[in-house]
Parts: sequence; structure tokens; C-alpha cells
Amino acid sequence: MAAQSFTGKMRLASLHYLVWTSVLLISFFSMLQADGAAKSAISALIGCAFYALIIYGNSTVLYPRFYQGKKYFQYIVYAVALLVICGLGRGYLSTYVRNASFASSPRWLDTWSNLTFLLSMTTVFILSFIFRLAMAYFTLKQQSEEILLQRSQFELKLLKSQVQPHFLFNTLNNMYYEAYLEAPRTALMIERLSEIMRYFIDDSNKDYVSVQTEIDFIENYIALEKIRIMPEPEIEMKLQVDPTRKIPPMLLMTFVENIFKHGIDKISGRNQIHISIQETDNYLSFQTINLINQHSETRKGPSLGLKNLRQRLAILYGNNFIMETTEDGTHYTATLKIPLS
Repeated sequence: MAAQSFTGKMRLASLHYLVWTSVLLISFFSMLQADGAAKSAISALIGCAFYALIIYGNSTVLYPRFYQGKKYFQYIVYAVALLVICGLGRGYLSTYVRNASFASSPRWLDTWSNLTFLLSMTTVFILSFIFRLAMAYFTLKQQSEEILLQRSQFELKLLKSQVQPHFLFNTLNNMYYEAYLEAPRTALMIERLSEIMRYFIDDSNKDYVSVQTEIDFIENYIALEKIRIMPEPEIEMKLQVDPTRKIPPMLLMTFVENIFKHGIDKISGRNQIHISIQETDNYLSFQTINLINQHSETRKGPSLGLKNLRQRLAILYGNNFIMETTEDGTHYTATLKIPLS
């Protein structure tokens, strides 16, 4: 994206160079027959310099800073000052160069000549508004092209991201059918894994999912965890909730993941887990209770996952939620209460 922006700036700068080169050449050739090459070149350079001062001074400084800032009186004063400085400056500088380098006898500006230079600068000042509009058009056109390019790249990435999961799911399905006849337990693991990955890809980026979708995800996660833990932990789930209710995805998972990360005692094999999901007065109450792992290192403060969960809840619900974790020496209890949509 930075490269695109740099390229756009280079294109705009090239357009400026093209415009001023054209103005310089037109000025030079319009005076060439009468004044000769050297005098025409110097006069064209001086004229273009003051034209640029008028145009850029008005379009990039005075107009945006004062006129658009609704400082109209200051804008008029500075605009008149710019016109006088550029008009008289161009006239006297051109006259000085001509007298010093080309004229056989000095010739100075009269009142009519001064007015002519002032009028020519006024014309350029008016043209500066057209110049500003033209540059704004090309800038807008350039930005539109960049947006279209970014959109095309995004759509291409989106298509790629859609192709890759489909390839992965097709592969997992093939593995499932191959394993089903010879290793049903392995086939079950593949099926659970496929459902978990489908949740991450299809549902985790949504604003809301059904409670049933979240429960299915938790059950699949627990099923995979139980396969690697021997003996299998004793898990009791109590569900008293309308499964069609909507909640943000991945809110309940943190507590469950926390149990298997910190609360499983592989030495004693005593692992009892109670999970409760209930609906009361338009609130969802989620609670997990597990035996404290007496053989693990003592945790200092809440885990990073719990900290992140609390921050996310604060963003979603403000102060309208309850999140508590307690220990009584034997059991670790985590409680979450959130409003239902």
C-alpha cells in the first residue's frame, strides 16, 4: 500500500512537471521571434517562477488556510499583497535583467507597464483556482484507482482464503473416510478437529453466533482434550438455555480452555469438571468448576486469556456484566454473566 501511495505521488509530481514544462515552452516560443533565444528563455523562466509563486501560494497556502478557514478578510489582504509583490516583482526583475544584459540604454517601467504586470498576475491568480480544481480532480482520480486496486487485491486474497479452507476440509473429509473403517477413534478426532476449524473460519469473525453453536464448539474442544488425557476427566454439563439465543463468539471458551491448560492433574488423575450454562431474566450465566491441580505451580494473578476476556467484555457490555474467579483451596470456580441479545 505504501508503494502504491508513493507511485501515486510520483505520478502527480510528474503531472506538475509536465504542466510547467509546457507553460515554459509556450512562453519561450511566443517571445522567440521578437526577442531572440537568450532573452526569451530568461523572460520565460522569470515569468514561470512568478506564475508558480502565485498559483501555489494561493492554492496551497492562502486558500486552504484562510478562505476555507473562513478568515475572509485576511484572505483578501494576503491575496492582494501576493498579487502586488508578484506583479511588481516580475516587472522590476524582468526590467533589471533586460537593462543589465540586453538593452543598449536603460529603460524603466512606467505606470501603465506596472498595471499590465499586475493585471497579468491577476489573471494567473484566477487561473490558480482552475489549477487547484484540476489537481484535486487528478488526486481524487488517483485515490479512486488506489481504492479499486486495493479492493481487487482484497477480493483476490478473499478468494484465496476461501479456496485454502475448502481444500483443507476436503482433505480432512478424505482422511476421515480412510480412517473410519480401520481406526474409528482417529476418524472421530478428525471429525472433531474439522468442526473446530470450521468454527474458527466461518463463525469466529461474526458479531454473534447462536448459543448452540458455541456449545457445539466447546463440546468438540472437550472431546479432543479428553482423548489426550488418561484417565479421562469426569465432565458434567448442565444446559438450561434457549439454544437459538445469540452471543458474541468465543466468550465462553476462555474458561474451558483455562481448565485444560492449568487445572488438569495428570499425576493423580483426579479431574472433575462441572460446566453450567443457564438463562435467567434475559441473562446468560456460565460457570465452570474444577478441582485445583495440586501438583502445578501456583499462578500469580489471572491468566492472559482471562485478562483479554475481561477487556473484551468491557468493550462489549460496559459495566453490564459479571466475571468472577474464586478458589477455596479445593475447587476453582469461574463465573460469567452477560445480557442476552
